Amino acid sequence: MKTDIVDVSETRKHLRVELPSELVDAEIGRVAARYGKAAKLPGFRPGKVPAKVVRQRFRGQILHDVAEHLIGHAVEDALAARGVQPVDAPDIQDLVIEEGHPLTFTAAFDVVPSFDPGDLSTIELRRQPVVVDEESVNQALEQLRERAARFEPVDGSAVDTGQTVVMDLVRRGTDKDGQRGEEDRHQQVSIELGDAANPPGFDDQLIGMSVGETKSFTLTYPNDYSTPDLAGSTVDYTVTIKELKRRVVPALDDEFAKDLGDFESLDALRARVRADLEAEAAEASERELRNDLLKKLSDRVPFAVPASLLDREVDRRVQGFARRLMDQRVDPRQTQIDWAAFRQGQAEPAADSVKSAMALDEIARRESLTVTEADMDAEFAKYAEGTGRSPAAIRARLQQDGELPRLAAGLRREKAVAWALGKARIVTI
Repeated sequence: MKTDIVDVSETRKHLRVELPSELVDAEIGRVAARYGKAAKLPGFRPGKVPAKVVRQRFRGQILHDVAEHLIGHAVEDALAARGVQPVDAPDIQDLVIEEGHPLTFTAAFDVVPSFDPGDLSTIELRRQPVVVDEESVNQALEQLRERAARFEPVDGSAVDTGQTVVMDLVRRGTDKDGQRGEEDRHQQVSIELGDAANPPGFDDQLIGMSVGETKSFTLTYPNDYSTPDLAGSTVDYTVTIKELKRRVVPALDDEFAKDLGDFESLDALRARVRADLEAEAAEASERELRNDLLKKLSDRVPFAVPASLLDREVDRRVQGFARRLMDQRVDPRQTQIDWAAFRQGQAEPAADSVKSAMALDEIARRESLTVTEADMDAEFAKYAEGTGRSPAAIRARLQQDGELPRLAAGLRREKAVAWALGKARIVTI
């Protein structure tokens, strides 16, 4: 076998391979014999088709199988002999295969070259202080009060500001071009008067109405209305008031604290809220510190990101965004998103992410950081928490899905992050 590696760039390589005709012919004979045993052709008994006929009849399939077998082994052996590790399956190009001739092809692939991440002690990181002021605690308590609000019925009165109105509603719109839409009916709709999402002028039409009363009115939306489909349109409404409620927010006192959980007093609840906010602030501070480290590490990668790694990361980001849309019951195919532009916008952050991962991998290699079975078991146990499944079941599922190498790589990078943070100079600002 003759092989030669051509450096297209620092990260892109071409492996040129020539396999001798003797090897090619022998493999063609082996594959053709296999086809001959299974061949069923008119005029011949099963397994008795002449070799020449088999080679003519199944020429394309035979050459395909031969190439697939020989190329895979040839690329693997050639790269192993040179100690080269491609980041993805090589792209086979310029394949020439013919009986009686050498098999030639080019395998194009990306690599991540070894590089020096530099002296980690020269990295300076700024840690945000963990500060929770009294105003933040008060705001969190107010949010708890708002979430604990209840609705009480309002009897014998007309609709007034601050109330929640339960109604049956019929609406039909006319767009700014005069086109009438279909009638839209809803029952038991709850509208809180004063809500910013209410149509302009809608609340004023309800004020003074009584339970059981029906009213029809027309509203015209401003041309600069925030919802483009409604801007400049006219909508006819018919509403029937079914029920009036008033939203009641509990008092901020000891009883409120006791109702929320195992708190003896408002002071105990306030202390818990402060502790939670401090924990969140500390987590945010650590996250910013980590992001700062990753950005500085990515800046130390002296070459462009291999195209295959960049494409893979962009794909991952696009797919993740699409999944988040689907989680919100939004069909990504029905949105007005320019996906080509979205992909392009992900290129720069994706490149930074890949570079930081390459830097972490290089640090782990240089410092001989490894992932032990104990590390993996701890991660399985963490996954198992709250899922009702055992760590062994989690491991078996990840192994079945081929995810164990990816998990181990992630844990190894986390060790590299910890190592780099231990070497960097951290300043609290």
